[in-house]
Amino acid sequence: MNGRIQGLSPKMKVAGPAFTVEVRPGDNLMIHAALALAKPGDVLVIDGKGDLSAALMGTIMMTQAEALGLAGVIVDGAVRDAEEIREMGYPVFAAGTNPNGPTKLVPGRVNWPVSVGGVTVRPGDLVVADFDGVVVIEKEKAKGLLPLAAKKHADETARIEGIKSGKQLRPAWLEKTLVSAGVLKEGEVL
Repeated sequence: MNGRIQGLSPKMKVAGPAFTVEVRPGDNLMIHAALALAKPGDVLVIDGKGDLSAALMGTIMMTQAEALGLAGVIVDGAVRDAEEIREMGYPVFAAGTNPNGPTKLVPGRVNWPVSVGGVTVRPGDLVVADFDGVVVIEKEKAKGLLPLAAKKHADETARIEGIKSGKQLRPAWLEKTLVSAGVLKEGEVL
């Protein structure tokens, strides 16, 4: 997503299938409906149109989501009770905060494609988020990307260990890439 949606705490992480909700700005009626329908492990992904004029959720609803076993909540809109949510340790990612409460009057959609932070999210898409941001992977592509993600993680772990041990303080690919970029001539080294 475009970086507008951030975790409320650096330690928050979440991964799971998207359970999508579309609401009208400042109204959380459909979020209540979604909480009645979502399954344990789902990540509630709420298209609040990026509106920050009223919080769509706070401690009460986050406590309910956690008790229901939902993996976390992504809100393209405002939340409130940020300090209490941080203390809960429940994974919540939002576009902002606002103490104003929402209305419960306007219909929306549940488990329908939504746009959150400029990214289309469909029900069941894989949502992965941490303090750096939120990534959405189409459900059809998720299984094929898992081995690639595991390899990337293993390669980066090995690189960090190489740096810490002092054995690989310079990336092995650096000179070759500098030559390809025209920074160095063939045969030159740093």
